[in-house]
Amino acid sequence: MGKINLLDCTLRDGGYCNQWKFGWKNIRKIIMGLEESGAEIIECGFLNEKVQYDADSTRFPKLEQAEKFITQHKRNTKYVCMVNYGDLDIDTLPVYENGIIDGIRVAFHKENVNEALKLCRQINERGYKVYIQPMVVLDYTDEEFLSLLHRANEIHPYAFYIVDSFGIMKKKELIRIYYMTEHNLDNDICIGFHSHNNTQLSYSNAQELLELRGNRDIIIDCSIFGMGRGAGNLNTELFAQYLNDNYNKNYAINPLLIIYDEILSMFYNKKSWGYSLDNYLSATYNCHPNYAAFLDEKNTLSIGDMDKIFQMLDNSRKNTFDRNYIEQLYQQYMGQNRVWQESIEEFKKILQKRRILIIAPGKSSSLEKEKIKDYIQANNCIVISINAEYPYYDADYVFVSNIRRYKQIDKKLLPKMIVTSNILSDKSYLVIDYDRYVNSYEAVKDNAILMLLKYLESEGVKSVAIAGLDGYSHDLNDNYADEGMIIKTSSEIFDKRNCGINDFIKEISSKIQLQFVTSTKYIKL
Repeated sequence: MGKINLLDCTLRDGGYCNQWKFGWKNIRKIIMGLEESGAEIIECGFLNEKVQYDADSTRFPKLEQAEKFITQHKRNTKYVCMVNYGDLDIDTLPVYENGIIDGIRVAFHKENVNEALKLCRQINERGYKVYIQPMVVLDYTDEEFLSLLHRANEIHPYAFYIVDSFGIMKKKELIRIYYMTEHNLDNDICIGFHSHNNTQLSYSNAQELLELRGNRDIIIDCSIFGMGRGAGNLNTELFAQYLNDNYNKNYAINPLLIIYDEILSMFYNKKSWGYSLDNYLSATYNCHPNYAAFLDEKNTLSIGDMDKIFQMLDNSRKNTFDRNYIEQLYQQYMGQNRVWQESIEEFKKILQKRRILIIAPGKSSSLEKEKIKDYIQANNCIVISINAEYPYYDADYVFVSNIRRYKQIDKKLLPKMIVTSNILSDKSYLVIDYDRYVNSYEAVKDNAILMLLKYLESEGVKSVAIAGLDGYSHDLNDNYADEGMIIKTSSEIFDKRNCGINDFIKEISSKIQLQFVTSTKYIKL
């Protein structure tokens, strides 16, 4: 039987979770831990001549920059880097002369197959082991895939990969593609398998591949704790243990656990990865996982609404992430309802009569509830709560712009609900135009309180009091008065939201007088 090799891609695929900023010391520790574990192949990161060199990053303009992290250079370990087609000028790649990194993995989409194979041949001619990695192999017809295999034989790479980019490959599809590869690829070329875990099949598919294997060597890609974009990858520690138990391998598991515990857990706490319903949806529609991440980070959509937006995706736009395109679809979906002009005129008259207090659902709205009630009594306010019923005072209105929040609210409140036109609600008091009241600050473009402030300013309101607008803490439990409103989001997104809210407040405070009734942590007037 052929040899089974583990290729750990934590430093490359895992970099999508932290912008490849692992840190100099951490990169060295990860490589040393993987060497100690016995992983046969370590992927050190991306080779990309378009990026600036950063000693703390695993994206390298030049190959020798990656080699600086490798101190032991174990003879039984191979070291590789990946290049995405289009990120390398072959003339900048030196001829291989017994360097530490001897392998280059070339990833490419179907539309670039001709140019990418030319690059593979040139890399091979320079003495490197070439790993051919056609992305989204399920997009190839059988005829196209067979042609690709025959052309790969002409180059004679070290390895040819079966790549499940979107994590949707079923067992029968894996078997079909494997046998096409096994029967048409030259016998001395390794078959590699790289999968993502959108439908939680990475582990079982990798096991199935080993059951199918013949006499040629097999490479299974994995990453520690599955670290990788979206749903992540096959877990190195899990599959290494599986190979120990079933294939007489002798991987050391403890070094892998230490890497997660001492290094990767920090990144996971800031921006988690792994199976989720939005990543499942992206796999179901066979599209780039960044579409799911983009919609999920909005924190405004239910899974059913995400599903409807995925249905709107054009097939030709699914494989490559296009931020402007998905933003257009999001805005199109969110602006689907009609505006109630007659209620707007009535509400406009109401706004002119009394001072307005907006109560956001931040934790201070609970901790300082007595201060809020005293303010309402002293100023005879019109009270508008945001995205939820305020439990300590019967608000006059409830403003909702978030579909997910709308579905959580008791519909007995409909007669006093003001909703934006992305929400289908024919019994609300008022529907206002969603498109008109979004703002230009990306992370908080359709934040509910900012939309309401923009609406009030457009209707001539000159001053507004605000309570419960705390901003966002990295500690999820510190963000909402009602724990049921907590949504898990990365610290990076929280920071961007705080910046966006502050910028918006600064801008609109030149047009409308704002007063904070409760204390704020991350928002400044």
